[in-house]
Amino acid sequence: MRLLDLYCKAGGASRGYSDAGFEVTGVDIKKQKRYPFTFIQADVLDVLQDLEYLRSFDVIAASPPCQTHSITKHLRIAQGKKTDKVDLLPQTRHQLIKTNLPYVIENVPLAPLIDPVQFCGSTYGLSVRRHRMFESNMVLFAGLCDHKSQGKPVGIYGSMRDEIPNGGHTAKTIEQAREAMGIDWMIWGELVEAIPPIYTYTIGKQILEQI
Repeated sequence: MRLLDLYCKAGGASRGYSDAGFEVTGVDIKKQKRYPFTFIQADVLDVLQDLEYLRSFDVIAASPPCQTHSITKHLRIAQGKKTDKVDLLPQTRHQLIKTNLPYVIENVPLAPLIDPVQFCGSTYGLSVRRHRMFESNMVLFAGLCDHKSQGKPVGIYGSMRDEIPNGGHTAKTIEQAREAMGIDWMIWGELVEAIPPIYTYTIGKQILEQI
């Protein structure tokens, strides 16, 4: 089964879908030299207009830019970093619905998704929480958070070695960050925007069972 991963970045979500059994192709407007699968550098909004191309896949996944809705945008501003104000979620959903294919849209908890399920790193024994929401026209299930057993999470946002208000810190080394996310090929700037592959592995298995 072939899966198209739109706004793929460095491939955290793609890795999970691949591990679940999909042949994955990723699309992103920026070159992703560490992306581990077939990669197309293109504007996703242009790709979304080509329904014939989209329908050549069995499933489409998308992670539209989310910094508009992210709770960490204030931290980025305080650190003098830019925050992307573009919200491509509505037009992405509109085009995915037109394909009549199974689709999954990922975003942050404050994003206006439709009936999403929430995934958390603590469910899978990761050191990050990295709450992410997934909307789909398929039936998805997610496990419960286990924050108590996890303890203080490792932060993978902002800058390395930042102290976090109310205790904790962002990762102190790239090795710690990679281990916390379950990702072994990304640099810090990519990990900050990544999805732990275990999330999409779980989703991919559920979708394969249904189709």
